[in-house]
Amino acid sequence: MSFFRASLTLASALALSAPALARGEATSVAAEPAGDAAAAEVPWWKTGVVYQIYPRSFADSDGNGVGDLNGITQHLDYLKDLGVDVVWLSPHFDSPNVDNGYDIRDYRKVMSEFGTMADFDRMLAEMRKRGIRLIIDLVVNHSSDQHAWFENAKTGPDAKYRDYYIWRPGKADGSPPNNYPSFFGGSAWSRATPGGDYYLHYFARQQPDLNWDNPQVREGVYDIMRFWLDKGVSGFRMDVIPLISKDQTFPDLSAEQLADPAKPYAHGPRTHEYLREMNDKVLSKYDTMTVGEAIGIADDEDHLFTAPERRELNMIFHFDASNVDRDGWRWKPWTLPELKADYDRLYTALGDKGWTATFLANHDKPRAVSHFGNDSPKWRELSAKALATMSLMQRGTPFIYQGDELGMTNFPFTSIDQFDDISARNLWREKVGGGQVSAADMLATLNRTSRDHTRTPMQWTAGEGAGFTTGKPWLAINPNHDRINAQSQQAKPGSVLSYYRRLIALRKQVPVLVDGAYRDIDPGHASVYAFTRTDGDARAVVLINFSDQPVDYALPDGIAVQAPLIDNGGGPTAAPGARRVTLGPWQATVYRY
Repeated sequence: MSFFRASLTLASALALSAPALARGEATSVAAEPAGDAAAAEVPWWKTGVVYQIYPRSFADSDGNGVGDLNGITQHLDYLKDLGVDVVWLSPHFDSPNVDNGYDIRDYRKVMSEFGTMADFDRMLAEMRKRGIRLIIDLVVNHSSDQHAWFENAKTGPDAKYRDYYIWRPGKADGSPPNNYPSFFGGSAWSRATPGGDYYLHYFARQQPDLNWDNPQVREGVYDIMRFWLDKGVSGFRMDVIPLISKDQTFPDLSAEQLADPAKPYAHGPRTHEYLREMNDKVLSKYDTMTVGEAIGIADDEDHLFTAPERRELNMIFHFDASNVDRDGWRWKPWTLPELKADYDRLYTALGDKGWTATFLANHDKPRAVSHFGNDSPKWRELSAKALATMSLMQRGTPFIYQGDELGMTNFPFTSIDQFDDISARNLWREKVGGGQVSAADMLATLNRTSRDHTRTPMQWTAGEGAGFTTGKPWLAINPNHDRINAQSQQAKPGSVLSYYRRLIALRKQVPVLVDGAYRDIDPGHASVYAFTRTDGDARAVVLINFSDQPVDYALPDGIAVQAPLIDNGGGPTAAPGARRVTLGPWQATVYRY
């Protein structure tokens, strides 16, 4: 357990040299040994830092243009040097790839493009050698329509696996059973055969929803989980897990519900019953980490999934903050007070004992620095560091998406033909093809919101193929890889990569930055995000300027800063005792106070 947590007192952490921190030099603090009781009190999944790998885009070891498991294994020292403790691997299972692996054909087989089961076992063993745990995606709201269960189920009402999925007859006029929409456009009902019954699919028609009310389905899922846990994985990120229970009467949605179908879809009658059963039969038997994708779940419902006494999940992803600029599929302007309010609601709902996952981006979101920061050449590095400070200093388990530690940006798409994402293509077909939106307006929206921005290949070097592949990449590489890449940042003290390393190390060295209470001390300020982390006498204040203009900032509540713990280099730090701080553009500093 020692490599998952280094317990230091705040006083020892404050021995860090402020000038050295401002310069970004390597620093270290002697750790006090953590007793067995203290180590047992804090689970490893709270103290760890998670790095998400999208295997198709991380590293290609064989030159076919598609990332693979051996490519991941080749870069594990990079992850160890970064300081991460856990890897979340996006789906690596056998799949037709209609939705890039989130349509699973065989849950016990590795996707051939990614390698073999031997490659997986070798990757896992090499992770364990480096003290890195692995969690994998559990995609069990739906399967692929090429899964053996569905191949059988679609043959007719008497098929052995018919009840593994959800079937309903159409209306008298032959239309779908109700008005449920698919998240990927069109109806959530499709026919497997002409004139036959409809099956339910909340996502693509090639992703039929599993019928969790069938106990055989649940036991099948639990067997899949045991298979991977027995191999040595340490847990699961659970894809759209609140959607697994359905109201089997399937009433039509109201106009209000149709505007955000995730909410009614996420409130089936037996979700928590099934999660408690999963915990009882599987998760409680292993030392696991579980994080649910909380689509459709409000902040004040967090405890229903994560309260320890309920024995369901460890944490869930909330999306209010990451969706602050979204109005359905459309982009909308956002303000910093709106973003802070989303976090404040979440932490208020969590209370002192609740826990969450903090993140800026993932495979379903645009690049963090393009989304929340300023990705212009002048401010990209500073704003990427500022955002990293916000995410890694909040209360929760931090999740870093591959490439964000380099400050990778959105891709400059110029045509719908450049997009691979099924949701983008379906949206274009529905809205542009249907004459509702102009091509120019839709392209502008996708250039802000598309999932493909984070799916472009990892930028390892400035050379051809960005060090990702020697072949033709499956998705275009961002042309700015000649300026933004891991190789150029490795030994550069002021790089985004180096700053992420320092932040991760600081979080591990200062317990209050893990367990301390969170409080937004100036929620209405238009450009400064100021919050505290406190635990008794251990106190830290995080100050971040979310603008490209300097701010003369008066600290509220009588706070006087002391020694800085870390600064992103955006400007000079304040002298000890200061109650006013000048924050340079996109400057981020963590002080004791």
